[in-house]
Amino acid sequence: MTHDRDSIDLAGIGIGPFNLSLAALADGLPDLTTRFFERKRAFSWHPGLAFDDSTMQTSYLKDLVTPVQPTNRWGFLNFLVEHGRFYDFMAARFDTVSRREFTEYLAWVAGSLPSCRFATAIRDVDHDGQAFRLRTDRGETVTARAIAVGTGPVPHVPEGAPLGPACFHGMEYLERMPQIAGRRVAVIGGGQTGAEIMLDLLGKVDGPAALNWISRRSAFWALQEGGLIDQIYTPAYGKAHQRLPAEVQSRLVEDQKLSSDGLTPSTADALYRLIYQRRYLDCHNGIALRPGQTVKELRGTGGAVQLILQDAVGALDVIHADVVILATGFRTVLPDCLEPLRDRLETEQGGALQLGAAYRVVWDGPDDAGIYGLNHGRRSYGIGDPQLSLTAWRSATILEDVTGQRLFPALHGPQGGLVDWTRSASGREMRISA
Repeated sequence: MTHDRDSIDLAGIGIGPFNLSLAALADGLPDLTTRFFERKRAFSWHPGLAFDDSTMQTSYLKDLVTPVQPTNRWGFLNFLVEHGRFYDFMAARFDTVSRREFTEYLAWVAGSLPSCRFATAIRDVDHDGQAFRLRTDRGETVTARAIAVGTGPVPHVPEGAPLGPACFHGMEYLERMPQIAGRRVAVIGGGQTGAEIMLDLLGKVDGPAALNWISRRSAFWALQEGGLIDQIYTPAYGKAHQRLPAEVQSRLVEDQKLSSDGLTPSTADALYRLIYQRRYLDCHNGIALRPGQTVKELRGTGGAVQLILQDAVGALDVIHADVVILATGFRTVLPDCLEPLRDRLETEQGGALQLGAAYRVVWDGPDDAGIYGLNHGRRSYGIGDPQLSLTAWRSATILEDVTGQRLFPALHGPQGGLVDWTRSASGREMRISA
């Protein structure tokens, strides 16, 4: 490959865990120039939800690089060695790593890689027929042969929600630190984030006078986990899933939802015990758990919020809260900087970019101009795409596609696993003859 002085091979937009993995695996590859851009001044990963006792739901071995290149210096184990804590960490016999420590690991990688440029936002991206042109907020123009879109999802907010001091998304929870002593608080969303916020609220000395936890799910469902469940977070399953018809892919993603979006058993048990203590030992009768309730409308009413709820049979209920915390998840959308290319990009219902082979975005540009969508393949690549489990695998796949070279032997070795997914992905009905 040849490079102009101001031209690179691959430009990454956003530096979250996914593009950071791409940067880490690309580091040191010969004849490949990369640069990754992030508008924030330093690496952060949902700081508004960084509770001190939060733990990762995936193994620390599923880090940025280890699953495809365990000798890479940017692995989590080397982070422990570099910081002099390897033996102490192993002696602790942690079942999983804390989110706080894993974020520290990610920040170490981001701060060490020369290809990562912080405090530099990409304003717009276009393609001139020869290369992508990325314009930064500093007035610079960067030319790249390919781009990786890793800006991450945006908060999902119910339509019409009166956002402000009395109503905000859970990702802002720790940063806002709302005054809740003696007030009415409602948490909307029955997933892990909602549970962790509930735990924090109930653990405060000066807690709320009334606390409602609302979920449209029929119950507060626990995470489905275990060796057999985890097989859907393997490369073998991802390949099989990609070969299925789109309507089957969508149905499977919905069917497998609780493998990634349920409550961890430890969190669910801790929360249940705390609620039990508050109700029966502390005589706090202001705690209400409301599964099977859909929030139909949120109305601002003189500094408070009115919540109109509907149950499974259509009956309505109205409650009021001084603080509403929206633990309503995230959605994947087209980042604003790609607006000049919008009409040339294929998108899915909901706003995610449509992906083809090797995580390439489907668009009408030249074949040698790859746009790679990170965290856009939940439907096409399976429920594991937004999770960390296959991060390194996806990054390696993209880098091989960008370079046209076989760089990672792990991608080409045995990948069968313990479950035979090939028959499931054949698209044919099994026929048994007499």
